[in-house]
Amino acid sequence: MLVHVQQVLTPEEVRRARQILANAPWSDGRRTAGEQSAQAKNNQQLPESCEAAQQLQQLVLAGLARHALFFSAALPKQISPPLFNRYGGEANSFGNHVDSAVRYLPGGAGRVRTDISCTLFLAEPDEYAGGELVIEDTYGQQKIKLPAGDVVLYPGHSVHRVEPVAQGTRLAGFFWVHSMVRSDEQRRLLYDMDQHLMSLRSRVGETDPAVIGLTATYHNLLRMWLEF
Repeated sequence: MLVHVQQVLTPEEVRRARQILANAPWSDGRRTAGEQSAQAKNNQQLPESCEAAQQLQQLVLAGLARHALFFSAALPKQISPPLFNRYGGEANSFGNHVDSAVRYLPGGAGRVRTDISCTLFLAEPDEYAGGELVIEDTYGQQKIKLPAGDVVLYPGHSVHRVEPVAQGTRLAGFFWVHSMVRSDEQRRLLYDMDQHLMSLRSRVGETDPAVIGLTATYHNLLRMWLEF
């Protein structure tokens, strides 16, 4: 399931993030890649422990926490601390790869099963040429290039890449979600039902018998499929 979540960061928060990134200590992104990914990865990345990365992590996690659509789509049990990368010049692409199934958190703080991969766009589409996130979805190849502040969610098992940036600079954050519902198919059903329920509530109210019945069905399915 691919989901576009709009305005996880407000325009003011995007400006703040850009200010932090402008003075950040970028390093070679291949240092944090696995053996396979390192062969395809050619970008720059913020060190996970640097002050700039930690400031940005707090900003992004706060944005996610207040976004109902993100919760509906991801049903997060745990979110890995966001990381941040830059594409441009000679370090301008990331070839086809699959994310590792487990993300180990820094300092021995645990691990995250990477059910869902997420990319947060921090540069506007007209600021760079190329740089599309290309995802091999069940419905074919999807090319994603979103406004700054928006996030795309997609299955962690998907083959994906970042096309070469021919001009300008692509800035982004990325992170993974360990979902309370492991199955992508089950999450899709729950998400679709939740979106239809919200639409129905806006038209007939919370106390309509159909809303109450469908809400019960949603929560009973969620109860059946939850993993803690």
